Amino acid sequence: MRPKSFARRFGGRMSTSVLAAALVLGGTSGVIAAGPAAAQGTGLYISEYVEGTGNNKAIELFNPGAEAIDLSGYRVAVYANGQTTANSYTLSGEVAPGETFLFGSSRASFAGQLDASTGAGLWNGDDAVVLFRGDEVVDSLGRVGEQPAGGAWGTGEASTKDSTLRRTGGVPDTIIDDAFDPATAGWKGFGVDVFDDLGEEPGGPTDPEDPEDPEDPTDPEEPGEPGDPADCEAPAEKIGAVQGEGATSPRTGDTVTVQGVVTASFQQPGGYNGYFVQDAGDGSDATSDGIFVYAQGKDERAEGDVVRVTGKVGEHYEMTQITQSGDATVCDTGAEKPAPAELSLPMDDEAREAVEGMSVVLGEGVINESFNYDRYGELTLGSERHAQPTNLHRPGSDEAKALAASNLADSITLDDGINSQNPNPIRHPNGEDYSPENRFRMGDTLREVTGVMHYSFDKWRIQPTAGAEYEETNPRTPAPEVPGSLTVASANVLNYFTTLADEDPNARGANNAAEFERQKAKIVSQLAEIDADVFGLMEIENNSDKAVNDLVDGLNAKIGSEEYAAVETGALGTDAITTALIYKPAKVERVGEFSALTESVDPNFDTSRHRPALAQVFKDKATGEEFSVVVNHLKSKGSACGAGDPEDPNGQGNCNRTRVEGAKALANWINTDENLSRSGRTLVIGDLNSYAKEDPIVALEDAGFENMVAKFGGDDAYSYVFDGQTGYLDHALATAKLTGEIEGVADWHNNSDEPDINDYNLDFGRSPAYFEDNPYRASDHDPVIVGFTPGGNGAPGDGGDDSDDDGEPQPSGPLGSLGSIGSDSLALLGRFGSAN
Repeated sequence: MRPKSFARRFGGRMSTSVLAAALVLGGTSGVIAAGPAAAQGTGLYISEYVEGTGNNKAIELFNPGAEAIDLSGYRVAVYANGQTTANSYTLSGEVAPGETFLFGSSRASFAGQLDASTGAGLWNGDDAVVLFRGDEVVDSLGRVGEQPAGGAWGTGEASTKDSTLRRTGGVPDTIIDDAFDPATAGWKGFGVDVFDDLGEEPGGPTDPEDPEDPEDPTDPEEPGEPGDPADCEAPAEKIGAVQGEGATSPRTGDTVTVQGVVTASFQQPGGYNGYFVQDAGDGSDATSDGIFVYAQGKDERAEGDVVRVTGKVGEHYEMTQITQSGDATVCDTGAEKPAPAELSLPMDDEAREAVEGMSVVLGEGVINESFNYDRYGELTLGSERHAQPTNLHRPGSDEAKALAASNLADSITLDDGINSQNPNPIRHPNGEDYSPENRFRMGDTLREVTGVMHYSFDKWRIQPTAGAEYEETNPRTPAPEVPGSLTVASANVLNYFTTLADEDPNARGANNAAEFERQKAKIVSQLAEIDADVFGLMEIENNSDKAVNDLVDGLNAKIGSEEYAAVETGALGTDAITTALIYKPAKVERVGEFSALTESVDPNFDTSRHRPALAQVFKDKATGEEFSVVVNHLKSKGSACGAGDPEDPNGQGNCNRTRVEGAKALANWINTDENLSRSGRTLVIGDLNSYAKEDPIVALEDAGFENMVAKFGGDDAYSYVFDGQTGYLDHALATAKLTGEIEGVADWHNNSDEPDINDYNLDFGRSPAYFEDNPYRASDHDPVIVGFTPGGNGAPGDGGDDSDDDGEPQPSGPLGSLGSIGSDSLALLGRFGSAN
């Protein structure tokens, strides 16, 4: 499962204004005396305060001075509920002159904008916030030692609860125990969850050191000021000259006047506080003829307006823009927009830079990623589907590096033209509202993608001005049927927790009963349609079989008979999630008790990081033949394992050494355990958190196991989409005997290609209307289905001879592949790389 992470958006913060930033939650409490002395000469002050819904909490610090401010010694102290002791959060880094520093909750919806964050709960409306440098008070908000009536200081929007407050002046408040009311203390309220100005210089875009009022009639030295229609005939600078040929403008810091047609306007509520202007061009293909005009608080401009704009040139998060001063002159309306520049992927940065700010059209693009679609309306497009480099090539190889570079050059983000989060309704790329009747999947195709070229948060983006042509080129399909007398499937159940998060904040699944019923419906529908004889499950709550039995009850109710039973294990391991097995007693019977691989069995299998491997021997009731199933979930790639196992430099993520050691221990356990090795047939299913060519898979292959997904599916196989790239984290690996009896392996792409707006979750105000009671987006990983006949001869035409088998896949359509494989094999089926 992917963590609930947050992409950075246009208008947020990047590291350019803070040279280095880090946060340490000191976990300390300090007792302070009332009214300490103010810090002298620091200049830093709290310019914005956010106390919104949920974890939407932040403060903005501003450096109005001419020198950079070293944050060493600075800390943010929170005095909760009238207390005089505080939790302190230490800051570090440097704030450049005229720049801001954002500190807040790592779980905020705008977390990607923050320069420093913490996972702690931070403040509520009745908690005082104090900025210290050492023991000196730099600034404060609220009154230390007082718990205000009603849970907040102030009233209405000018309140410390459920509101955003912005400083109307730059005078800090260094007296922390005096009466406090935001409305009279130099703060203006903007209501709940208003973040559009977060990170912007206080006071708006006008340079305070160079004030100008272009509409002031008393200024005799500015006869042709903006707003005068006569100006439209005067010469204006070419936008190409302002943009220049490089990544940054040669006119940065200069005040310029340009004139052109408005090609896109994003001044609506929740927009970007500006518009794009394009002129007739300077004749150079190396310079862009369009530019973004930041116009917060100015009159709205419409597409087709011909405007003359004066303002200061700057680089805003690495995109050239003009900050409009005064009013723009409208020279004409309803003008025809310039013909869009035609784009085709791949494109290098120079080609994209040459059309930055211009009207563009992408002839065709395949949807490759939708992870940020529900939160931010973003999709990643490419000319074709992109494979994870380490799914096809060894990590660090020239081929893997070349594929990574190719994927990057072949990618572009299609945004939604909105700067706010969690839009409702959300825009389908065809320009209509997204709905179950008007949906898309990754792998579908867009044509004539029209908008303006924009750059922010390390991504080139097309901000749309019209709906694209949409074609469903990767339609939903039913579960694949694989040949064989028995089927075994692996299925990630997306943190299936019967303990709800509103009951226990540490629970990882559904927040409430409504979400849980939605989640259960999808997972049960998925399992019922696959109809496997044995399922190996990952990401199920480790609560002494309660969750797995609840799932079995739901599955049997869906089917209408008691077809499935659980292998009850009690609590297995120490993590909140575990692995589980369910099966059809009418088709197979258990032979003996389950067993588990833990560090007590092999110290190299670190169950403080891995979930225990769960094994069960079964007997096929039709043939009397035995086989074993082992389900795994190894350490994730996301979180660190420490200095002894750092992030792999070749794209294998964190904890690669830990996973390699786990894979080796797994292979050794299977090959040496008497019960598991007795039949020569073992199917191991689970999450080993590695793509096909990564070290843990190679370690298993070196130990004698064969990659069955590669055998049947070839290079096109995948079960997971991450960062716009496909790969399979759900594996089937085999040694000799069972391989010769396997007749088919297939991934069912009911999950990985679906946008997560279709899952059960209702976080961030998602509309319940997007939900469908069906198996699509039951999880973020696709199930893998293996068909075999114990004692049989494997796939048709195999003949049990693997001596000269070249492993060429035999395609069976878009769901997976069926093909011939060798004999005398032990199979491993596993998902080798999710986010958990």
